[in-house]
Amino acid sequence: MTHSERLAAFVALGQRLQQLSEDEITGLAARARNQNAWFDKPNVTAAINGIARLLDEEPLRHWAARYPPEPETPRQIGVVMAGNIPLVGFHDLLCVLLSGHRLLAKPSKEDSVLMQWVGDELLKIEPRFSDSLQFVERLNAADAFIATGSDNTARYFDYYFGKKPHIIRRNRTSLAVLTGRESVHDLGLLGADLFRYYGLGCRNVSKLYVPVGYQFTDLLDSLEPWNHVLNHHKYQNNYDYNKSILLVNRVPHFDSGFLLVTENPQLVSPISVVHYQAYQHEVDLADKLTDVAAQTQCIVSAGGLYAGSFPFGRAQEPSVSDYADGVDTMAFLAEIV
Repeated sequence: MTHSERLAAFVALGQRLQQLSEDEITGLAARARNQNAWFDKPNVTAAINGIARLLDEEPLRHWAARYPPEPETPRQIGVVMAGNIPLVGFHDLLCVLLSGHRLLAKPSKEDSVLMQWVGDELLKIEPRFSDSLQFVERLNAADAFIATGSDNTARYFDYYFGKKPHIIRRNRTSLAVLTGRESVHDLGLLGADLFRYYGLGCRNVSKLYVPVGYQFTDLLDSLEPWNHVLNHHKYQNNYDYNKSILLVNRVPHFDSGFLLVTENPQLVSPISVVHYQAYQHEVDLADKLTDVAAQTQCIVSAGGLYAGSFPFGRAQEPSVSDYADGVDTMAFLAEIV
């Protein structure tokens, strides 16, 4: 297959995802939720829509044109996929196949239904990918590796994959910068960054940076439309548990009835909790963000006004060139010989 043919197949896949019927999405989401209770219909739908945006023809072609159309020698690339949010491994699948290499994909047991479904849809569109796309249990035959996991699993990946070309991704999280001048509308948009996928993604905001003396009333009121997250039993269990911990330990906090906000220097917060930390001025804020840059996936701010940030509500809408951990996957694949 030529590069143009591979690209056309992914464009067609994006069009197929856009045309899924309500019944198809409902059935697919039901299968996914049977495997992973967090994968309900709204979040499966959001993930499918996100991939469809990635495969929009014009930006996809513009992005692909930045890289060599064919590898010097096609290699087998083993990819260990995460399963924290629906279809989170798709971008690696896209990169490996579009670059002209062969993919040995090991989906997470939490997300194998959706990953194999999207692989099957791609093969229906372009059967010639059957020689380049395999879902496997073991990656012994791989010539290079891309692995996504926690800091603990990263040590395992380093041990097993370290002697071959590799990208190993570790724990990251996302942050929000507030100034106190945000409108109610802006603050409402932040809800998607906090609650989409129930906060399980590395692009979910787990910490707020706020000015000293920040008043949380407007923020909590603006997030009220997201109170439906409490309808999910796993989210409610987390909320009840974390609330009891804060109360027993007498930790000061704000409680919206479905979100707990507490001052804490830690970047990563439990499900149903968001941490905050106060800054004195812009230089202090910049220093704090620099200190945690290596653990940060993305930053959001109202209108994306803070340098290098996404607008509120857009953390879970990365473009095709927004690489996990900031590592250019396509450049890595182009350098494999």
